[in-house]
Amino acid sequence: MSDSRYLSLEKLTLSYGNTIAVGDMNLDIGKGELVALLGPSGCGKTTTMRAIAGLLQPTSGTIRLDGVDVTRVSANKRAVGLVFQSYALFPHLNVFENVAFGLRLKGIRGRDLENRVEGGLKTVGLSDFASRKPAELSGGQQQRVSLARSMVMEPKVLLLDEPLSNLDARLRLEMRAELQRVQKQSGITMIFVTHDQVEALALADRIIVMLNGAIEQIGTPEEIYNHPVSPFVADFVGFENVFALENGKMKTTAGMADLSSDAPGGAVGLAWRPSMVALGSGPYQGTVRGSSFAGGTREYLLDTPLGPIKAETDASLAAHEFGAVLNFDLPVAKAAQLSRLG
Repeated sequence: MSDSRYLSLEKLTLSYGNTIAVGDMNLDIGKGELVALLGPSGCGKTTTMRAIAGLLQPTSGTIRLDGVDVTRVSANKRAVGLVFQSYALFPHLNVFENVAFGLRLKGIRGRDLENRVEGGLKTVGLSDFASRKPAELSGGQQQRVSLARSMVMEPKVLLLDEPLSNLDARLRLEMRAELQRVQKQSGITMIFVTHDQVEALALADRIIVMLNGAIEQIGTPEEIYNHPVSPFVADFVGFENVFALENGKMKTTAGMADLSSDAPGGAVGLAWRPSMVALGSGPYQGTVRGSSFAGGTREYLLDTPLGPIKAETDASLAAHEFGAVLNFDLPVAKAAQLSRLG
């Protein structure tokens, strides 16, 4: 078996009653990869994770792990760890006993148990916190205890459900680095579910973008960020000005509009981030209907014949007033080229 197919989902269909949540999914994840399942609520990412964990029985299809068909294997026997969003720590047990809990259930005792718990706590940087109760820990520390508890079970795949969503902004940054360190140090195959594109881009080796129970795009963070293939992915990673193309022209709310230069061959749509919009000159005009200061930048909403356009300039430049009429350009050379519209 190839390491690139360490975990394989083959024609996987997942349902809740008569409602199909994920349809006919095919996905290969390599050994030692750190992968993000990214998408909005209801897209099927958590459902997919539950099926991998063995908490949801597939309607059809196959799940293979390390060359073994585990589709019908119970959750406690398929060597998959799960770190819950809520941490799910036992408040009456100290850190050592929380981490040891699953090992004790497996009948592990004595020095073997102590070594594995101590090793797990060392991996997540909590060796000095073994005697503390969960209430005496910060949110980030509790998350690391939950991570250690899963890792000491030596799973082949570790699943994390929105692992950073309960943390404040500073702790999220710290835990991103911690998760990367732990994953690279241990070499464990790790899959995390998130709706936060910044988190996925910062952490993952590969990102699987999902929509309506299907995979919309798979790629490295750089590929997803710079080369979205569809309007949904483009908008999801910050290309807020998206237009379909037809016969070399943009389809707008008011009809067809000329591009400022020739349309690229093969593209069925173009997308621009607000920072790519050139304000102050160009063939188009718009009226400022909103502006906001965002630290190093200033963001504008323009009312234009093309439809609403979002633009961004350096905050050091003079601000444009509400109601000001501005020329602008959508430089074709800077646009992301979309290969499909559906």
